[in-house]
Amino acid sequence: MSAVRHAVVAGLAGCLLLAGCSGEDAGPGTGTSPTSSPSGSPTGSPTGSPGPAPAALDWQPLPGRVQDTVTTNGRWTLTVTEAGDTATLEGPDGTTTTEATGRERVSDALLDDDWAVVVVADRQETRPARAEVTELATGETWTVDGGSDVPTTTGGTWALGAGRLAHASVTDTGSYCLAEVDLGTRASTLGWCAPERHGFNGARVTAAGTALMTFDDSRPSCRTLGLAPAGGGEDLTPFQDVEECHGWDGLVLPDGDGTAEVWSVVPKENRVEAARFAARTADGELVDLGPGTSGTLVPCGDAAWFVQDPVRDGDPARLVRWSPEDGVSTAYETTGSPAFLAPPRCGGSHIAVTALGESGDEQVSAPVG
Repeated sequence: MSAVRHAVVAGLAGCLLLAGCSGEDAGPGTGTSPTSSPSGSPTGSPTGSPGPAPAALDWQPLPGRVQDTVTTNGRWTLTVTEAGDTATLEGPDGTTTTEATGRERVSDALLDDDWAVVVVADRQETRPARAEVTELATGETWTVDGGSDVPTTTGGTWALGAGRLAHASVTDTGSYCLAEVDLGTRASTLGWCAPERHGFNGARVTAAGTALMTFDDSRPSCRTLGLAPAGGGEDLTPFQDVEECHGWDGLVLPDGDGTAEVWSVVPKENRVEAARFAARTADGELVDLGPGTSGTLVPCGDAAWFVQDPVRDGDPARLVRWSPEDGVSTAYETTGSPAFLAPPRCGGSHIAVTALGESGDEQVSAPVG
């Protein structure tokens, strides 16, 4: 789990233990067009009850300990130990283990229906990260690292989707850039580069494109969500209707012949874990998705998913799903309070979630179709 996600969980847990969070609407939004504030941020009035799921998901327990992080695509599982020292890929063709040295940790473990990627990072962030890529159909494994044609760097974002692996890279002239690897051909390309005194994080790759959160060196930082230009280019395409400087999560989904944008904003900089989610369909409809937890938005299947941890005493934690076709719904809900969810993990055709709560902990997954 990334540093941002640790902060999200710690912030929510502290809020629950001290007084219970309040002041936000409960439940996903209505799934209808909200009105728009002067800043362009959606301000719809969501109901207190979540919308029904378009089809009940078949949640099943994942193997192993809840303390470990398990992702599955239904045939393969990728497990990272709680200590972050080992990642194990298990499937019908056998088991592969990646072990980090004492100065390393497994920082990311990515899985879809065709590929598994285990990223091992230097704890001191003085050496470039390395990613071990496995083609599931053949079992062949190869490495992306600081010696690759487009080298990795220390820290930075990693994302897998649509046959592409995205990561950060630093050029010989010091530019901080987005690199993408075509996993089928193993060809690496250097794409969009951040302007001077800017950075980026939170890459999310889908068939519709690669979205990023960019930021400058202001305090607090001014954040912009945008779509990276395909094949490189100088200009990021900003998401429409996102409140200036307050964006946090962003992704794009195919929507008919066009593209839908999904994002979150953080209204209060002293509570970065508390976000408001929204979407814009290809035909320009704004959709209020309600409150949620920043850093938890993921694409999986044809939908976007994010966590809504309890905002009032007694509320459940929810996994919220939105797609242009089906609208917004609750995909998973905890029992008992206090409780919260770790960020969901996509395994291509399956979504996984870890629930921690007073009534018990569980780690489950379901096919997304």
